Formats: sequence, structure tokens, C-alpha cells
Amino acid sequence: ALMNDLTGERNVILGGLAMGMSRDQVRERYQDIVDFSGINEKGDFISLPMRTYSSGMAARLRFSIAAAKDHDVLMIDEALATGDRKFQKRSEARIRELRKEAGTVFLVSHNNKSIRDTCDRVLWLEKGELVMDGP
Repeated sequence: ALMNDLTGERNVILGGLAMGMSRDQVRERYQDIVDFSGINEKGDFISLPMRTYSSGMAARLRFSIAAAKDHDVLMIDEALATGDRKFQKRSEARIRELRKEAGTVFLVSHNNKSIRDTCDRVLWLEKGELVMDGP
């Protein structure tokens, strides 16, 4: 979770450290995280407190921090539902990269197209019951 009273910059640093990245890894990946999120496309938002961010901006930064680390298993909940189409495309491409590197990515989504474009196996749950399991 991001901390509303801290700047985006501090949240990137703390988020990376909380995920187990070293200080050097956070420093090395910092600019890529900011660039991927698109937070600074319309101004220097990364230096502002998170409470000034829209929910979409916060979600994009949260996804960008999580996607910057190599994972054995990664769980992504509704990440592709936020942000503009350009960010959604970047996110889908990054999820495919993570899937190749990590092997297992759990994507929780209600968007059938995103699921079909991103996943090679799907578990369809309805009211907590497995409805379908397959490609």
C-alpha cells in the first residue's frame, strides 16, 4: 500500500525495499519505475504527496513498483482496469514479460479481452466456485 502523506518518490523507494529490493536495486530501477508509471508526463508529480494523486495515478505507480522486481510468483489484482489505454498496453506487455521470467502470474480481472490477450491459462470463478479451467 502506498502512504498518502509521503511523496511518490518516497513511496517508490519504500515500496521497492518492502518487496525485498536492495537500496542499489531501487536506485537502479527508480527512473524506469517513474517512466513506466507515466506519473511525470504532465508535470513533476513524483515529488508531490500521494494524497494529491488521482486513484488512477496511484494505481499506475503501484503497478509500476510491483512490476519493477523479478518475481517467482506475482499476483496482480485489477491492474489493467486503471489508467488510459496507453498504460494498459504497457502493462499487458510487462505482464507477458513477467510471465516469461516468473513463470506464474495471477491476474485478477473482469475484462475478458485483457484476460484473453494476456493469459495462456484461465480459471473462471463465479461466486467462489470454479466454472472453467483451461486455455
